[in-house]
Amino acid sequence: MALPVAFFALFFAWPVAAIVTRGLKADGAWRFGRIVDVVTQPDIRHVLWFTTWQALASTALTLLLALPAAHVFARLDFPGKQLLRAVVTVPFVLPTVVVGSAFLALVGHNGLLDELWGVRLDTTVWAILLAHVFFNYAVVVRTVGGLWSQLDPRQEEAARMLGASPLTAWRRVTLPALAPAVAAAALMVFLFTFTSFGVVQILGGPAFSTLEVEIYRQTSEVFDLSTAAVLTLVQFAAVGAILAVHAWTVRRRETALRLVDPRTTVRRPRGFGQRALLAGVLATVAVLLLLPLAVLVRRSLDGRGLGYYRALTDSDGGTFLVAPVQAVWTSLEYALAATAIAVVIGGLAAAALARRDAGRLVRGFDALLMLPLGVSAVTVGFGFLIALDKPPLDLRQSWILVPLAQALVGAPFVVRTMLPVLRAVDGRLREAAAVLGASPWRAWREVDLPMVRRALLVAAGFAFAVSLGEFGATVFIARPDNPTLPVAVARLLSRPGELNYGQAMALSTILMVVCAAALLVLERLRTDRTGEF
Repeated sequence: MALPVAFFALFFAWPVAAIVTRGLKADGAWRFGRIVDVVTQPDIRHVLWFTTWQALASTALTLLLALPAAHVFARLDFPGKQLLRAVVTVPFVLPTVVVGSAFLALVGHNGLLDELWGVRLDTTVWAILLAHVFFNYAVVVRTVGGLWSQLDPRQEEAARMLGASPLTAWRRVTLPALAPAVAAAALMVFLFTFTSFGVVQILGGPAFSTLEVEIYRQTSEVFDLSTAAVLTLVQFAAVGAILAVHAWTVRRRETALRLVDPRTTVRRPRGFGQRALLAGVLATVAVLLLLPLAVLVRRSLDGRGLGYYRALTDSDGGTFLVAPVQAVWTSLEYALAATAIAVVIGGLAAAALARRDAGRLVRGFDALLMLPLGVSAVTVGFGFLIALDKPPLDLRQSWILVPLAQALVGAPFVVRTMLPVLRAVDGRLREAAAVLGASPWRAWREVDLPMVRRALLVAAGFAFAVSLGEFGATVFIARPDNPTLPVAVARLLSRPGELNYGQAMALSTILMVVCAAALLVLERLRTDRTGEF
């Protein structure tokens, strides 16, 4: 636990505390009365209410649409499965401003739905909810599907032989085993939608605003740092309460599971029910995920062929100090470094948390690990600039600052992906290895690692994908001569002109293709080198 605790203390707790202190402390005195003044304002109460209920609605809708897909990817084998799994994950790494723009092109004025049927949804909350499902679909598919594929199907088959219906067997046997993974996925979706920024900023307009949007507005437009600090504390308190409830409920339902090689649990669809389920999932993926991506590609080619892509190799000396295409290589380098950091930090934390004899202090750190997903990325970005500007941690001019910020978001995904599998490993296997003379390190390498290798690869893929698309904190700390892809897209979108918009869509398409390629490679590695159980 030493390294994870030190990492989150230095690069999360300290920066957040620095920005909150600056906002609530004036002339050496604390202004706690400012908290009451802010939260009692009618417009702030409206923001709090909308933030909460849209996050709950988005989480429920995402689970409803994505859980069938998790089953399909975990249990069924069909042509193009690896490619489709990679495609499903692509929306999650797109910058939220791009997701908002893609849905605006679908449901907004002169959008695809408007052109075909005269339907507009950009003035309703449905556009926000569907965009959130588009963004978080992969979280449920990969987090729940990763554990589902390793559950022994013979347990459910035994219930069927004893007279249970398929639904009853799933509800009484499989669902309780999946509960920790479902809860983890729901928690991540809720945190991402609770702190939604780019999607609400573009699709919500003046009628809808989340806490994250309001924090950004108070910081960058109104320059009221004290109000932003209060809203950050409110967000922090709400997320902390949710994480505490989650840790308590999930811990009560955990149990040792029988895990098997995922390659032995998949089979071709059999019967009308399985074929209908597969067809329904494919149709949902096509309409909800592929259609917005197709609109994105179309916008990158509108009227100019590859002209927007060729323009990426030129530097105008205005928006960027380098050619925009340089952002591709910069993002890949940063994402690889951030993935390495996240896997080490998250892997160590998950290994410590998985121990059955872990004390309350260690188990409490489980909830704290998720806080970076629920605290304003705007706050973290500003906090980096304020807190990490003096020796011995003067990192403002260092390239490592961006990977550190990205790893803060990637590490919780590593923990949440690996923890259910690590806790499901039967402790008697480790005890048997110890009795045979294996050291603790060798027991972990010979017993735990083969079982969690698949989860580790999934976690690495998630961390890499999240790092590629991280925007909220990176936009404040990325150097002008080394912009990441999301930062480059946002800067191009902020400038008027058809060429800038086309280049933004072209960069977004490149980000989409790079992510799909990386995830496809991960799928092949995971399939070929999972190991024996």
